[in-house]
Parts: sequence; structure tokens; C-alpha cells
Amino acid sequence: MEVILKQDIHTLGYKNDIVTVKNGYGRNYLIPNGLAILATESAKKMHAENMRQRAHKEEKIKNEALEVAKKLEGVTLSLGAKTSTTGKIFGSVNNIQIAEALVEKGFEIDRKVISIKDAVKEIGKYTASIKLHKEVKVEIEFEVVSE
Repeated sequence: MEVILKQDIHTLGYKNDIVTVKNGYGRNYLIPNGLAILATESAKKMHAENMRQRAHKEEKIKNEALEVAKKLEGVTLSLGAKTSTTGKIFGSVNNIQIAEALVEKGFEIDRKVISIKDAVKEIGKYTASIKLHKEVKVEIEFEVVSE
């Protein structure tokens, strides 16, 4: 079954993508929750027209994301955490703390677009990836230090 996504779905695709899903997933989850619409012929024609009209808006959004990515490339963050004497962190560092540190540096980045590959449980240097646009992804380095 083909559906047109109304929102970005992490494991499936981006808004306005036409994707093929299993019938049960489409009919029982995506369509009732308003995440997608059924991709009939008329819906595909409307989708194509909307995409043509939206093309230059998307280009503008992408250029803004590229500008932010250029500014973020040289940024390194230092996050303080309570630690034991051996360097283990009580708890962990997550994307919320990185987003707050970026706000302090002057960047308004949503925490949902920040992802950390490994669990941060010790003092050290790590990298986080920020997905600013579906085609623009930037990696920033952050260091976890003891408070």
C-alpha cells in the first residue's frame, strides 16, 4: 500500500514522501493517527502540484539550514556533570543538555534533531549529530567534564 506522509517519521521517511508500507501499518496506525494519507491517483496529482509550488520554499529552508551548519561546525561544547572519583557520571548526558548548551551559545536547536551515537556515561570527548534538514546534517563535538 502506498501512502503520502504528512509528517516526518523517523524510521519511514520525510513529510510529503510517497512510501510503500504494509496494509495493516497504513490502515491501522498511519492513516488513523493523521500521519499519512492514502496515495490514490488524485492524491498523487495534488501532491505533485503541491511539491512544485513548495520547491523554492524548500530551497530557502535548506539554505538557512546550511548557514546554521556552517556556524555550528567550529562549535565545541563543555558540559558539566556530577561524577564519581573514577570518572563515571551519575546518570548520563543526553540531547536535552546539549540543546540547552547550544541555547547558551546562541543556537536555537530543537532537542529532537540531536542524536548521540553512544551512551555518555564517563568523562571525555564525544560527538553528537544534528539533523537540521533532511539533506543537512552536522556533527558537533562536546566534552563532558566533572563539576
